Amino acid sequence: MSVETKNIRNVVLLGHSGSGKTTLSETMLFESGAINRMGSVEAGNTMSDYTNIEQERGNSLFSSLMHVNWRDCKINILDTPGFDDFVGEVICSLKVADTALMVLNSTSGVEVGTEILWEYVTEFGTPTVFVINQIDHEKSDFEATLEQTIARFGPKVLPIQYPYTQGANFNSIIDALRMVMYEFGPDGGKPVKKPIPDTEMAKAKEMHNALVEAAAENEEGLMEKYFDQGTLSEEDLTEGLRIALANQQIFPVFCCSAKQNKGSGRIMGFINDIAPSPADVPPYKLANGSTKSYDSAAPTSIFIYKTISEPQVGLVSYFKVYSGTLHTGDELINANNSTAERINQIFESKGKVRTSTETLIAGDLGVTLKLKNSHTNETLHAKGADIVIEPIHFPEPRIRTAVVPPSKSDMEKLIKALHQIEEEDPTLIVEQNSTLKQTIIHGQGQLHLDLIKYRIEKAFGVHMDFERPRIPYRETITRVANEVYRHKKQSGGAGQFGEVHMRIEPYYEGMPDPDGLTVRNVEIDDLDWGGKLAFYWCIVGGTIDAKYSSAIKKGIMQKMVEGPLTGSNCQDIRVSIYDGKMHPVDSNDMAFMLASIGAFKAAFKNAGPQILEPIYEVDITCSDSVMGDIMGDLQSRRALIMGMDSDGHYQKIKARVPIAEMYQYSSTLRSLSQGKAKFTRKFAEYVPVTPDIQQRLIAEHQEEEED
Repeated sequence: MSVETKNIRNVVLLGHSGSGKTTLSETMLFESGAINRMGSVEAGNTMSDYTNIEQERGNSLFSSLMHVNWRDCKINILDTPGFDDFVGEVICSLKVADTALMVLNSTSGVEVGTEILWEYVTEFGTPTVFVINQIDHEKSDFEATLEQTIARFGPKVLPIQYPYTQGANFNSIIDALRMVMYEFGPDGGKPVKKPIPDTEMAKAKEMHNALVEAAAENEEGLMEKYFDQGTLSEEDLTEGLRIALANQQIFPVFCCSAKQNKGSGRIMGFINDIAPSPADVPPYKLANGSTKSYDSAAPTSIFIYKTISEPQVGLVSYFKVYSGTLHTGDELINANNSTAERINQIFESKGKVRTSTETLIAGDLGVTLKLKNSHTNETLHAKGADIVIEPIHFPEPRIRTAVVPPSKSDMEKLIKALHQIEEEDPTLIVEQNSTLKQTIIHGQGQLHLDLIKYRIEKAFGVHMDFERPRIPYRETITRVANEVYRHKKQSGGAGQFGEVHMRIEPYYEGMPDPDGLTVRNVEIDDLDWGGKLAFYWCIVGGTIDAKYSSAIKKGIMQKMVEGPLTGSNCQDIRVSIYDGKMHPVDSNDMAFMLASIGAFKAAFKNAGPQILEPIYEVDITCSDSVMGDIMGDLQSRRALIMGMDSDGHYQKIKARVPIAEMYQYSSTLRSLSQGKAKFTRKFAEYVPVTPDIQQRLIAEHQEEEED
């Protein structure tokens, strides 16, 4: 169906795991006639959860793109995972959506997953409609869920509907916008319109008046009509609500049973009539800070919001057309790497089913295959257009693990597979750490890493095991130490000789010159791993030729890469070379490099050596009922509790935790809270470890060295 930009609706389904998003998307497809039979999550035959692992687990793990035709609109539907481990899929979808349907479970109310998702909705400024689902459940409590929603998200939350009956007997919804009651048959589907019962009329009128006032508040002309007439016509009410929703001045609430197909048609009618099109939303941002509006007459530009590799297909790219009209055969320029890409095929998507199309207009979502040099977060545009869409900003990883193949011969294959998935999944970071001598992957949670492992083994045929990642400790010193070290080697012929007199001390910005020394030259280097090395050349009288300074510094750097205590990187040290001796024949660069290594190692151990460990700021959102268990667990992890605060009916804990104690924390938190807690983490600083831990780390390193 060829549509104009104003008739496109891009809707993302959001919600805590188990809220019923996938079932709702299936119902929307069925109601529109896009499919002739509803699948179910239990049977593993829904249009959106079509990968093997999703069908095995019975959960959405990837976002899915579907579309339906409803009246005069094309509605693109993005079904997203409910697990926070796959937040990258949610953020990608929010980037290209113009309306969010926040699905709530009427038996559970506002859950911690809803809280997390709301933060992203707020960040993107996405107009939002709440859908209270599973009204047919025997423990359904619409009123309690609505009260929680208003309490958490404010007075802009306005119910448009409420169930006349709920639980096992759910069969009717009172609609305060249309002022009608919808009554459903046993199989759901299209309802019968009936008058609102007298017992419910006062409640319905009160809700209706609140909607009229909200609509009038957002448009001066409508406000005047409202004052003059005391109400608004259906057309005026629709226009006012459309403006209010687009500007996030209202958050309408609907109710339904997606499983029984009761209420979804009315939600789709609201999306058709009132949800904003790409032409109605604020201009989108470009990478240079400027903005543009969706314009089908402008030069073509598309933004790739997701890529995934499929067996027998190759690379599949999901995109949004931001300007112009995309045609099959168009050649576009990748704004990120300046390569040309030919769009050989364009598809519209219904989950796993893709239908070829010739064109897509500004605001629409589509799929293409086998782009050679383009991936997630990249803009493609017509030649000369010079458009770069603002990229998606993904959250920092929250979990890390080391990975190992069954044999060394498989390592190269494993690394290649990991980097391919990293290109598709921006929330995965692959790190080959030469200091720790491990390949470490960073992700959003244990489920995320388990999915990576599954894909590596199924798609690439490489077995991969997880092991505990080593900790990137740092070594430094706490006081001044002087050391004299002579390197002398004689074994016939030319020998090696170099003597270095070295002072080391803790370095800090703005510190005075070394006491009692004459400074000839200063080099202050930023170290690759953080911190600084200050190298002072203080030789007076030529006891060591200045030409050997580079070799001496090289020896110091070599030892700072693998520190004397645990082999960890050293940082924030000032080294002053103030005296020494050289031999006219036997002195050379190698001799002075080895002498400086020996001097640094000996001085370091006499300078109050200190091991530093990385500390992370950890923010946890949880319910009251599990707060005590989570606090107890944190204390067992050497955490320092920085504060606690309530946010709605949830608690937020702020703590500082050593990364050494965070291994498998994602799984522990899920177990402690029955999946009703979430956390984020961010690197804070390096701090000294306690003496007992320092002694243990040194002993473990010595044992490794001996082995």
